[in-house]
Amino acid sequence: MATKEVSVEPEVSVEPEVVASETPKSIVASGVVKNYILGTVAAGFIPVPLADITVIAGVQLKMLHSLANVYEVKFTQNLGKSVLASLTGGVAATSVGKGLLVSLAKSIPLIGSALGAATMPAVAGASTYAVGQVFIQHFESGGTFLDFDPDKVKAYFGEQFEKGKLVVADLRK
Repeated sequence: MATKEVSVEPEVSVEPEVVASETPKSIVASGVVKNYILGTVAAGFIPVPLADITVIAGVQLKMLHSLANVYEVKFTQNLGKSVLASLTGGVAATSVGKGLLVSLAKSIPLIGSALGAATMPAVAGASTYAVGQVFIQHFESGGTFLDFDPDKVKAYFGEQFEKGKLVVADLRK
């Protein structure tokens, strides 16, 4: 029986470098949202009543701009403000309302600051998570700012707000 010589060369695995443009948009978008959650959590610690809400809204608006860039959706500041206000002011009134109450509670001497510091960052982060998830879903389905309907995402926003609380709690670990 003849034996056949087999040359065995070491197998070299060359992994291509992963570049953001090669990553699915939803993964990139989730990273964008996580970064902005950190910003709004930090803004939640602002001790001045209503100033925190203003900064949080500005951070969320910038997040929408970043998400629009990921999905190549046209963004204007006025349109972004409009959809953000319609989502957080209409559908999300209960969760955002809690944030407003917590922000106003900061004006109560002694206990207000402690209450605000304990709760506002979590509410801000959860709200940002929910806004981000709503727009990721909307953009993934081919939506734009022009065809966004906040009434259609009310239940989804609520679900994502609850998940956002868990996300923020995990960030604290």
